Amino acid sequence: MKNSRRRLARQAIIQALYQLQMNPGHCPDIALQFTADPERLQGADREFFTSVWEGVCHAIPELDPAIAEEIPDRRWEDEISEVERAILRLAAYELRDLPQTPYRVVINEAIELGKDFGAEQGHRFVNAVLDKLAQRWRQTETTRNES
Repeated sequence: MKNSRRRLARQAIIQALYQLQMNPGHCPDIALQFTADPERLQGADREFFTSVWEGVCHAIPELDPAIAEEIPDRRWEDEISEVERAILRLAAYELRDLPQTPYRVVINEAIELGKDFGAEQGHRFVNAVLDKLAQRWRQTETTRNES
């Protein structure tokens, strides 16, 4: 299931977030670039891409401080790589706003994206931050799975 439709959509969202971070623009314009080009979302769950992309874009102002709070030893804006920042934004959004996706799936997908796109050990950093966010936003679910 390496290239499931949702995994491909998540990969596209990471690319779109990276683009937004490197060349700040308008989220709808970036979404259009992806949805208008059949190659960019080939095989991906387009509905998932559109829905999650819109949600992440609107939630960035709230997600960034929440993520940064879990990284007290680094400055969010200039000490976290652009790729890890994009992965954390996507996964934080899913943890906070998409409870239908189990937290373990969200974290696993983020780790895999980190291995595919991030720095050599970046996926470990992503995992540690997301574990903390899962404890905060999915406390009932994480506690139930510890039993």
